[in-house]
Amino acid sequence: MDNRYESSENQRNKCAACYRQFNKMEHLVEHMRISYHSKHEPICGICQKHCRSFESLREHLIGPLPKAECERVFKERGCDLCLTILSSRYALQAHRERCQLSRGNNGILYRMANLGIQDELRIDNSRGKVVSLACKMVGGGSDGSLDLCARVCLIDEHERIIFQTYVKPHLSVTNYRYETTGIRQEFLRDAMPLRQVQRKIQDYLCNGEPVRQIRSRGGKARILVGHGLDHDLKCLELEYPEILIRDSAKYPPLMKTSKLSNSLKYLTKAYLGYDIQTGIQDPYEDCVATMRLYKRMRSQTHKVEECPLASDPQNRNNFSSRRQSELERMTPEKMLEISRSDYYCWCIDSK
Repeated sequence: MDNRYESSENQRNKCAACYRQFNKMEHLVEHMRISYHSKHEPICGICQKHCRSFESLREHLIGPLPKAECERVFKERGCDLCLTILSSRYALQAHRERCQLSRGNNGILYRMANLGIQDELRIDNSRGKVVSLACKMVGGGSDGSLDLCARVCLIDEHERIIFQTYVKPHLSVTNYRYETTGIRQEFLRDAMPLRQVQRKIQDYLCNGEPVRQIRSRGGKARILVGHGLDHDLKCLELEYPEILIRDSAKYPPLMKTSKLSNSLKYLTKAYLGYDIQTGIQDPYEDCVATMRLYKRMRSQTHKVEECPLASDPQNRNNFSSRRQSELERMTPEKMLEISRSDYYCWCIDSK
């Protein structure tokens, strides 16, 4: 009798999202207050467990201590790139052909990107609202450790080059880092000055809107995709509102279980299926990788919610305004229903 009661209590005190169990309901309530579980988290296609990132989902499926049943099904018909569970091995094979991308998919565009400069940047709304930016840095300062932007590339959603140029830094270059950048002194001698590059890119991104007046995603300004954009924008001396930045280095589902950033090289191999940054690196290749990662994350089908963020005014009081006793009377499923994400899911961009 006592054992049955304890089992029932454990189920009642079990998180409906991550399945963590608590001794007391008040501990489950506190967990829900700070966990921000939502429909936007990576979810196991077998047991429906919510995970904080795709890395933690991967560990759940095929890590050192996976759940046995989930591991068995995943090995039989799970995609090791997007971690989707397919209905059959045949469906997996067909899916894998679409999911596995390659560096060579860029074809002639990739080869042209490595050849020359495309430094005329015109406002062209037929290019779409999402662009990807990447830079390559040379070294400044006495020891060559100061990052100076020396090459920049901007592409559209279709992986077409919008803008690409060498950049002449304000400071003297003391290390061209040729082994990875492929940049020589003569390439920068007549290059476009940094201030001119910064102005061209900012004008294109803002698309006619004053940068300090951009307040929402619904205006004309463009969504900016990249990896480590804080660093790139700092080196370009360029300001852009956080609300329009999609950075794969800071996107929670793409981060490590330790909440640190993954490298773009790792993300491309793990989620797109091909290698980048081998030998001399090209910013066009980085732009393509980040754009593909963004589009893959954006294409996820999550339940449509009118106010999907915990920070939305309508949701700020979902937990804080309710009495502890009221929350403790709720079922775990009901608490999950009112819980919202603490990050902006990129799938919302497609809504």
